[in-house]
Amino acid sequence: MKRRFLPFLFLPILTIAAAITLACGSSMHTLQSLSITPASANAQDYPGGQVPFTAAGNYTRQPSPVSPMSATWGACTTDGNPTAAVTVSSNGVAQCISGSSGTYQVWAYDVNPGTATCNVLTACGGGCGRVTGTAQLTCP
Repeated sequence: MKRRFLPFLFLPILTIAAAITLACGSSMHTLQSLSITPASANAQDYPGGQVPFTAAGNYTRQPSPVSPMSATWGACTTDGNPTAAVTVSSNGVAQCISGSSGTYQVWAYDVNPGTATCNVLTACGGGCGRVTGTAQLTCP
């Protein structure tokens, strides 16, 4: 008599196991692109020349976009070379160093979870599984 209930118990257990497997497998939240706002800024238009940039991540699954998102920040020349003319804080506030003038790229990157990372980093934040966004900063 107890064996008659075995098929009735097996089906719910199988259904729960399938639901857990699907839920865990669908949790991959992959970063596709990163955008920075404002897309361009002139430092002289901001108090103290400090320009607050914000990174937004566009992901393969909701929630997307995520803004503000944490990122690694930096600056380079418009042709992709390293520069010390602009500093960018860990929360995206850029400032021109006294005496610098011209247009520079402010960059932010994040790394997709599960991608291989390495220590190679281009001047503008790219390389090795990094998703990078850029914006323009003009120094007076």
